[in-house]
Amino acid sequence: MVPPVAVSPLIKTARWSALLIGVVYGKQRFEYLKPIAEEERRVEEAEKKAREEQERIYKQLSEANSDTILK
Repeated sequence: MVPPVAVSPLIKTARWSALLIGVVYGKQRFEYLKPIAEEERRVEEAEKKAREEQERIYKQLSEANSDTILK
């Protein structure tokens, strides 16, 4: 097996800098997108409640219409 080659300090510094910049960018991007995602979840929940209410009303109406003497 070949012994490992010494890596240039410039390359090591560049790698660590890229890693740290990526972590900082990721945190900033997450903080930027978090409120947007929360708003989307809130809107989706409100739409889901409205849709469920409409389905419940439709079901009640269909059950009321099916109640006849001919059953």
